[in-house]
Amino acid sequence: MMKHRGFPGRLPGTDYQFTLRRANPKGATPIVARERYRDRRPADRRADEAFAAALWAHFGEEPFERGNLDAGRLSWLFGREVLPYDDPFDPTDYEARLVIDAEAMRRAFPEAME
Repeated sequence: MMKHRGFPGRLPGTDYQFTLRRANPKGATPIVARERYRDRRPADRRADEAFAAALWAHFGEEPFERGNLDAGRLSWLFGREVLPYDDPFDPTDYEARLVIDAEAMRRAFPEAME
């Protein structure tokens, strides 16, 4: 499992996790597209925005390996702002590559792109 050095481990002052410390010996948690409803808590929205900003700052528009990025946090952006890069895409592979859709990211999280 690739570790993304310099990527924030969590949202400061919270327990919202962004990265994993070590690989799961039973296999990677699958990345699935989760629906973001309008009535989500403000703290959840802040975590999504902070994670999106960290992804953009760290990777930009370049494809990146899933590595130690948290599957749960990725799932909130997957299918919209974060897209599969490889075809076929294996959502349970730590080496699966993803890419940021800059336009979708700009629409959803304009502050994260600054």
